[in-house]
Amino acid sequence: MSPTVPSGSRRKHDNAPRRDGQDGAPKLVSNLDGVSETMLWTLYDRACEARRRDSDFDDVDSVRICDGIDYDFAGHFGKPDGSFAARAAEIDHLLMRWLERHPDGLVVSLGEGLETQARRVDNGRMNWLTVDLPAAIELRERFLPSCRRFRHIGSNVLDVEWMDGIEAGAPVFVIAQGLFMYLEPDAVKHLFIQIAERLPGAEIAFDVIPRWFSQLTLLGVMQTPHYRLPPMPWGVNGDEIEAQLRAWSSSIGSLRVLAYGAPRGWPKLTEDLFRANPLTQRHLPYLVHVTLDGY
Repeated sequence: MSPTVPSGSRRKHDNAPRRDGQDGAPKLVSNLDGVSETMLWTLYDRACEARRRDSDFDDVDSVRICDGIDYDFAGHFGKPDGSFAARAAEIDHLLMRWLERHPDGLVVSLGEGLETQARRVDNGRMNWLTVDLPAAIELRERFLPSCRRFRHIGSNVLDVEWMDGIEAGAPVFVIAQGLFMYLEPDAVKHLFIQIAERLPGAEIAFDVIPRWFSQLTLLGVMQTPHYRLPPMPWGVNGDEIEAQLRAWSSSIGSLRVLAYGAPRGWPKLTEDLFRANPLTQRHLPYLVHVTLDGY
């Protein structure tokens, strides 16, 4: 997701050809690139984690969607480490606890691409609103059609008209998973302030990357020889998050910075070593859970 539709977010899957998979089912040929292509990266990581016998992550819809897209996932993104699945699972837990208190509440997921979180946490009563660029919504509709309780808005998340239809005082949980780092710092600040001012009492969950990694992506990072990470302009270190957000808004009630990471292997070992050292733990990605003051 980005504040404006970049060249890499073209609607290139319009009328895209379809190829048959081994089971004869038609597969969508995806030609997404730029920031929009990251929805395939996170989808692939979740699907691969869900396929593992030693994983507790259950995401049949991600497996179904991944199997329905003709795309060289491994060639572009390399070996999945499960970190995106771990991030999604942590937000799942936040949502399920919130839905215990607000079973009829509204969850607003910003820039979620092909995330299947709504299906994983659905209690049969909640309402879900996805806000993403029109091209992303069009692709999402192919696999996750909207319905009465699961609605889609094709819009830039910074065009905050999506808040206009939210009932004042209604219980709302806003998710920005894998989004804020792709926005310019001033855009993140503006969006956060708008949410805080217009949705009092809401809860917000989002993830952040450290400044060193943000700066590295601006120089250019090759995930594999065939895939360059999009620039991620906004980064904040773990020990600076609370001060920065409270400087943006006085409406913050509680704020928690939550750790997450790869579930196994050398990525987990590396993160554990960083997390054990006070000098380096600030340089890891984190989840942030904010509860805003009510009226």
